[in-house]
Amino acid sequence: MSLSFVIKEGFSSIGRAKLPAAITVAISFFALVLLGLFSTVSLSFFDVIQELRSRVELEVFLADSVSESQAVDTAGQIKRLRGVKEASYVSKDEAAQTFTHDFGEDIVRILGSNPLPRSIRLKFLPDYTTPESIGRIVPEIKRIAPDSDIRYNQSFLGQIEKNARLFTLLTGGIGILISLATIVLIGYTIRLAMYSRKEKIRTMRLVGATAWFIGTPYVIEGALQGLLSGGLAAGAVYLLFDQLLFRYEPGIYKVLEPSALLIYPSTVLLGLALGILGSTLSVSKYLRAVSKR
Repeated sequence: MSLSFVIKEGFSSIGRAKLPAAITVAISFFALVLLGLFSTVSLSFFDVIQELRSRVELEVFLADSVSESQAVDTAGQIKRLRGVKEASYVSKDEAAQTFTHDFGEDIVRILGSNPLPRSIRLKFLPDYTTPESIGRIVPEIKRIAPDSDIRYNQSFLGQIEKNARLFTLLTGGIGILISLATIVLIGYTIRLAMYSRKEKIRTMRLVGATAWFIGTPYVIEGALQGLLSGGLAAGAVYLLFDQLLFRYEPGIYKVLEPSALLIYPSTVLLGLALGILGSTLSVSKYLRAVSKR
């Protein structure tokens, strides 16, 4: 009976404070829409970063003294290094064909011989395609092939990592600020609701009601406000991406769609979590202050 009363009080609390609750839901809605948009763009950005990382290649140019069988064996040893996804052996003939394809000239016909070296072309697992990881792998490659010449686009890779870190700090900072603002707003609304019913709360404490019994309805109220805000925000993000963007910018929609599908339920759950957290903190603070009087 006590539990049913607590739950009923939580639902009825919103009805007794319609205007503050409506304002909180509205502002939280806009905050969560912003979070949803930022999160979708952020996830899509990191998908692009992973795609760029997957395109990074390192090429090991072997000495002319290395035979073809030795080159194939070297490629096998390098393939077993941690973080290496592919190690493809490129023969002198294949290198000449690539040159002809890229530059439209037959280097063998022009020079009368093939000066291009044998090489091993490497691709890495996404988590290892960073300047630090490749910097650790290069000495291992030199140990296996000491006379080799190792080349990769170090500046391009460094730029990818720099942009990824900058974007992470920017979006993470904005996300934290919006989340904190939502928590404070919901907590403030709950505190106002408790203050308006301070006489009732004082009476309940006098008759022996526990802090859990007094505070839970307000936590439920905050959870409902957060859940409603999250649900409305998820619906708004859906309309923005799956209706407007799909209709007017299908190219951008294809990039953002996989991330958006994850964001819809996450926005609802985030709203619920922020509502519970904000109301719990507010209730705890208010009840501690009351108990000291």
